[in-house]
Amino acid sequence: MKVLFVLTSHSELGNTGEKTGFWIEEFAAPYYVFKDAGADITLISPKGGQPPIDPKSDAPENQTEATKRFKGDEALQTLLANTKKVSEVYAQDFDAVFYPGGHGPLWDLYESPESVQLIEDFWKSKKPVAAVCHAPAVLLNVKDENGQPLVKDKNVTGFANTEEEAVGLTQVVPYLLEDELKNKGGRYSKTSDWGVHVVQDGLLITGQNPASSEEAAHRLLQLLRK
Repeated sequence: MKVLFVLTSHSELGNTGEKTGFWIEEFAAPYYVFKDAGADITLISPKGGQPPIDPKSDAPENQTEATKRFKGDEALQTLLANTKKVSEVYAQDFDAVFYPGGHGPLWDLYESPESVQLIEDFWKSKKPVAAVCHAPAVLLNVKDENGQPLVKDKNVTGFANTEEEAVGLTQVVPYLLEDELKNKGGRYSKTSDWGVHVVQDGLLITGQNPASSEEAAHRLLQLLRK
């Protein structure tokens, strides 16, 4: 099993002066699901090198078993500091792709031509694509084999408007993910704020929030084992 993880390189939280990046739990929990299953994992980002970490995801209240393991994992820290660029890898070399969230992807991966092409290549090759929390933003500019939005008429989820409101960033983010998924024709669903909600539509897997990241990875693993 060769799994590709795509992380954001975007570190600015709009014009607030605060930092963003990827959310540790949404990377660490899925990473260890695949690592413990014996997968060969490659990490990439638009700019390469060390992807920015959302400082809030390192706060005490956001710690989980996976984030604690992440902190003590020197081998993983080295891998993370040396991600390849999105432009340097090809879908043909992997079995699946996973996009962790954090607010960062709303900006860079959303409009990255290389990321869009990568997802389209995975899709054309009938290989699974997974994204959690804010990362389903990476799907918004992706087209299917018929030139239609990839999410059109597909069951999807992602960070809910009510969750964005709860973290006080409705006026900061460039767009509301829930709204945009619906605007592209996606059949959006959600559960209660911060609850576990993973949606699978064929080879497309999306998770609503940080709590959904591990379950999304397990779903992807099940697909790869079929």
